[in-house]
Amino acid sequence: MPDFKPDRAVGGTKQAAVTFFEQAINLLQGLKRTQADIIQRAAELCAERIAGGGLIFLFGNGHSRMMCEEMTPRQGGYAGFVAMVELAISNHAAIIGSNGLRAPLYLENYEGYAEQILRGFHFGANDAFIIISTSGIRPVVVEMAMGAQKRGLSVIAIVSKAHCGEAKAVHSSGKKLTDCADFVIDNQCPPGDCVVELEGLDWRTGPVSTITGAMIINMIRCATAEALLQRGVKPTVLPSHQFVGHTGAEEQLECFYEAYRKSLKHLFE
Repeated sequence: MPDFKPDRAVGGTKQAAVTFFEQAINLLQGLKRTQADIIQRAAELCAERIAGGGLIFLFGNGHSRMMCEEMTPRQGGYAGFVAMVELAISNHAAIIGSNGLRAPLYLENYEGYAEQILRGFHFGANDAFIIISTSGIRPVVVEMAMGAQKRGLSVIAIVSKAHCGEAKAVHSSGKKLTDCADFVIDNQCPPGDCVVELEGLDWRTGPVSTITGAMIINMIRCATAEALLQRGVKPTVLPSHQFVGHTGAEEQLECFYEAYRKSLKHLFE
């Protein structure tokens, strides 16, 4: 668990932007120092499952869904990872009104909802899950992990150990995400996620879970690709399609589409 001390940025002595930058860098350094081994082990699991024809599903509700999409579809990503993004609990940019914030916050606490999502798929024996939640206590993420394990699938959790450890379990079982995972990766974030205190504000600002979460996702991506190559499996990579006039990128994009389509076939059999 990281030793976090919030930094108070006071006008004229230290700019808040620099304070946030320094805090984020410190957390990234802590991530490298303390989580590299577990990230490598998680990547080895991903490579083993993908090499065996399986899929690695990524699930996160609310802001955590961004980590799912950071993995795929993303330049440098490849077939084998599937972003399981449920719009009803992730699409709330409007904040109020239709598709606002109130309903998703209610749904993520509704027990039984995750099972209905899982029932839409026919999972294979080589599939696995990466579940992202900084707090690790909402029923939807807890039940997603429980449902995956019930189906015999391994679960990798990305969570703030500090926040999850301090927070009270919400699910009726008394379990948290960390209780339902085979691998637990600590995103290093402090309770409440934010790291900057400003004089005059009652609450901290400057959330860092996106920064450390995206770093973890990309570390897993790169390490999994390396492990696949060591197994003699060459991932079909999604290229950058912004290279103007680069016909090779266009061809590779079509290859990626086809590889991705084939990778999903067992889900709907």
